[in-house]
Amino acid sequence: MEERVLIAPSILSADFSKLREEVKSVEKAGADWLHVDVMDGLFVPNITIGPLVVASIRPHTKLFFDVHLMINDPIKYVDQFASAGADLITFHAEACNSPMDVIKKIKDNGKKAGISIKPKSPVSLISNLYEEVDLVLVMTVEPGFGGQSFREDCLTKVSEIKKKFAGYIQVDGGINKVVAVKARNARANVLVAGTAVFGREDYAEAIRELRG
Repeated sequence: MEERVLIAPSILSADFSKLREEVKSVEKAGADWLHVDVMDGLFVPNITIGPLVVASIRPHTKLFFDVHLMINDPIKYVDQFASAGADLITFHAEACNSPMDVIKKIKDNGKKAGISIKPKSPVSLISNLYEEVDLVLVMTVEPGFGGQSFREDCLTKVSEIKKKFAGYIQVDGGINKVVAVKARNARANVLVAGTAVFGREDYAEAIRELRG
């Protein structure tokens, strides 16, 4: 039986003037998760949202909140995002000295833990953590801004990780319906999409196309 691919629209591409309605719309359209990109202007050259925004939309949807911390010293903010309503918290291996401490902090909050690597980082940076996390996120663009072009060479990492990791393998960056086929073929099982969903008139059709 073929594995069902989960679609996680990224609110980075939503219309923030009507964020509650946008979240409800993608839920109704069949999204599985809601991806929340958190950037601090330090680890990446952009600033987005914090725990207050997560907390403000949490009461309006039953979607699984997939919070991606692109920030330095992520351990300092785990409690806040957990309290705000995150279901899964992903952080970057490149952003901390002790990934295990961050994973423990996330788990102590009763949340699922994910770890991510940038396009230029090798899989070996996280391969010793597969048994400790629920999700591995492979970035297929340099984190920081939406709308970048997909880096196909990163899919070799997905295939490599799949051989040794049984959890969620997420791909984020430049995903559209063409790229989604390649990501699914590499055995990714969670696809993050921003403009490929929120940039379309029909969210449900966009999500169906990405899922395949």
